Amino acid sequence: AGETSGYRREFQYAKEYTAATQRQQARVGISAAPLVFAGYGINAPERGWNDYAGIDAAGKAVIVLVNDPGFATQDPSLFNGNTMTYYGRWTYKYEEAARQGAAAVFVVHETAPAAYPWAVVELGFTGAQRGLAAADGNADAVAVEGWLTRATAVELFAAAGLDYEELKAAAAKPGFRAAPLPGITASVQLKVDVSRSLSRNVVGILPGAEHPEEAIVYTAHWDHFGINEGVSEGEDAIYNGAVDNASGIAGLLALARLHAEHGPYPRSIVFLAVTAEEYGLLGTRHYVEHPLYPLAATVANLNMDSLYKVDGRVRDVAVIGYGNSELETYLASEAEGQGREVVQESNPEKGFFYRSDHFEFAKRGVPALYLGNGKDSREHGATWGQNQLDAYIAHDYHQPSDEYSPDWDMSGAAEDVLLFFGIAEALAAGRDWPNWNEGTEFKAARDATSAARGR
Repeated sequence: AGETSGYRREFQYAKEYTAATQRQQARVGISAAPLVFAGYGINAPERGWNDYAGIDAAGKAVIVLVNDPGFATQDPSLFNGNTMTYYGRWTYKYEEAARQGAAAVFVVHETAPAAYPWAVVELGFTGAQRGLAAADGNADAVAVEGWLTRATAVELFAAAGLDYEELKAAAAKPGFRAAPLPGITASVQLKVDVSRSLSRNVVGILPGAEHPEEAIVYTAHWDHFGINEGVSEGEDAIYNGAVDNASGIAGLLALARLHAEHGPYPRSIVFLAVTAEEYGLLGTRHYVEHPLYPLAATVANLNMDSLYKVDGRVRDVAVIGYGNSELETYLASEAEGQGREVVQESNPEKGFFYRSDHFEFAKRGVPALYLGNGKDSREHGATWGQNQLDAYIAHDYHQPSDEYSPDWDMSGAAEDVLLFFGIAEALAAGRDWPNWNEGTEFKAARDATSAARGR
């Protein structure tokens, strides 16, 4: 609503905006909260960047852009250039808004910087939301977390006499200062039915023979989105999740069988099938908060999320988070044996590194390796392979159409499984403690655990 302009608008839920809450209470919301545009919603002292400088966000509804200024400018000296940092993820933006005392935060969706269409937001951020049970009911979270379509944001800015594109461009430059939307307030009320359910992580362990207290942990997530109750009669309502992530679970089971045949090893190997990845890495977050092996004694995490997207064998091995850790040395050795080249993922700007289970280990210092899909098909070439990857994201990612076909050629996925096997076997048989590379945001945490081990 506009207090003086006469502007008043009720936006359509799910089609023009989303709103949810992490607070575990019956009613929550905002009433006539002043709107303020806080650029990318980033506070990064080590980079000399603070979008909240000069404003008091307490009680306000903050609008922020998705991704980070490096992607917007493609300037390699700004953040990580085209490669997304954690500051670009919506999860970070919600966390930072809470630290700033905001009452609500809305992320503006645009397909290129978000890396997925609005349909993904509509599916994942409406309806029932999942979180870990919290004794304090998540009282420190902002009252309302949501998304706006670009068209919604443009309309709100215009109602306040502001130009969305002009402010968006300004937000990508150092020295940006947040801009209130004069006279525009927002009201959102949520009635929350809080219920508790139990979903389990499933774990298998191959105990070590000499150093059983030290472990290599594989992860893959077994969950997906279940059934869409809102589809029309005759439409496919089942989210099969065949690629994302039944393929990873298949790899996990294959690796358990292989290691059981070749082990035991001096160190333990853990096969961890986690739940609720699609709802914010909840199963893995629970594990790292209650680990079976102390994180200081966890040698590495090897994560499998969507092993298959390109038919057949490929010449390249794509690393999501390329250049981050010493685990890539092990990977390069195994890849060489397959006649393959280790390369950076195709789209580092999409922030896939922050969107799968390994990230919960990484945040706590455990070196983690997450492989994407190579695209350079041995039979058809790189352009053909990239087209397959793009088609999956555009049409099948988080859609009912992600379902198994007996026509799939899984030989490339099988080679990836063997890469993981070789890396884990080398780590489980040796005494190395791999680390993050210099300059990564996770190295300090690993160094601290290394010091605690006396290494």
